[in-house]
Amino acid sequence: MSPLAGHPVEGRLALRFQWSAGPLGDRPVARRGTPSGTWRRTRRLLLSFGALVALSACAQQVPAPYYGGVAPLPQGQALPPEPQRAKVALLLPLTGSNAQLGQAMLNAAQLALFEQGSPGFEFVPRDTGSTAQGAAEAARAAIAGGARVLVGPLTAGETAAAAAPARAAGVPMLPFTNDANQASASVWPLGITPRQQMRRLVAGAHAQGAQRFALAAPSGAFGQQLADGLRSAASDLGLPPPTIITYPAAAAASLAARDVAQKLAPSEATASPIAPQGGAAADLLILGESGARARDFAAGLAESGMPVPKLAGTILWATDPSLAQVPALAGAWYPGPDPAAHAQFESRFQAAFGTTPSRVVGVAYDAAAIAARAMRGQPDAVPPMPVGELVLGADGALRLGQNGEVQRALAVFALTPGVEGQVVQPADMPGSVGF
Repeated sequence: MSPLAGHPVEGRLALRFQWSAGPLGDRPVARRGTPSGTWRRTRRLLLSFGALVALSACAQQVPAPYYGGVAPLPQGQALPPEPQRAKVALLLPLTGSNAQLGQAMLNAAQLALFEQGSPGFEFVPRDTGSTAQGAAEAARAAIAGGARVLVGPLTAGETAAAAAPARAAGVPMLPFTNDANQASASVWPLGITPRQQMRRLVAGAHAQGAQRFALAAPSGAFGQQLADGLRSAASDLGLPPPTIITYPAAAAASLAARDVAQKLAPSEATASPIAPQGGAAADLLILGESGARARDFAAGLAESGMPVPKLAGTILWATDPSLAQVPALAGAWYPGPDPAAHAQFESRFQAAFGTTPSRVVGVAYDAAAIAARAMRGQPDAVPPMPVGELVLGADGALRLGQNGEVQRALAVFALTPGVEGQVVQPADMPGSVGF
């Protein structure tokens, strides 16, 4: 029996699955626009899929079933072979520690294929086994099997392993990681990167008159990417170099906060355009902490007795509603995807598959949508990626740039007690400066 027997993609998106040998076992191949099953099954599909069609009026529709009989072929005459289809490989963790997430990402990719794909190519899932070695093997097998584009894999480690054979073959990659260090001329990390987050916060605060920015973050790769992104954003707007304060990752957050408050204390009090009570040497202080450590850090700043600038955090704050109940974080900002676009994606995904996707699942939709656009009219060669073109993703608009950079339309939210995700600045696509 097919391991996808009864799979919601098979039953609701009317995509036919065939079998393709992979490095870790047979995997199904999804072809755009091919009706599956009997008329009875198709009738059930059309009824259950009505809600999704209403929400996706611009998507290509499933062809109506044919009621007539099929004339028999003359004796000895065979059916003509199907035309060769170009392939896009989906490097997904279908087994291993991230198998459940991998299945949800497969569903998201199929939804993107249904809504934004076109005939002439097919998605071929390849299992990474949730490991870097498995990702490299899946990439090599996919390229050997004729894949023109690689969608995935999931993590930074898997991306680094799979990128080597992809670059050697000249095959572009659209991984799901937010590690900007994986970006190159043919690799576009599609997770929301620290650089994107810093650019949105700086642009939003600068629009209200802020000139001076600071970052407090634990030492490590994430803190370094936040610092690089903040420096770049400030430079692009002609602002003074930001103040970067790092501390050991193992340090108590409350103690680190008091040290940061002392370092930001000016010799003379100055008012801030976005925090008029002012007094600190920065208009906006961005915290590279989340969860309990963010709460402790904010409390430590408040208890320090020093002037505290307006606070902001990262996109990780969007997943922790309890932060809005912390008095020291009241009004603090954080960046995030367009809430209206994400709500629409969730609704379409739930209509198709009966479950609500996690936040990270939308990145698989984005990657698949970009690959589908790239494959239009490119059946026989590695396609040029749609650099500079606006793509409607699960979380709003995005655009590929040169050298692996990605622009995303991000909104700015404020932590407000009793309000989840209060938008203070709508989703906005950054300009071309520094892109």
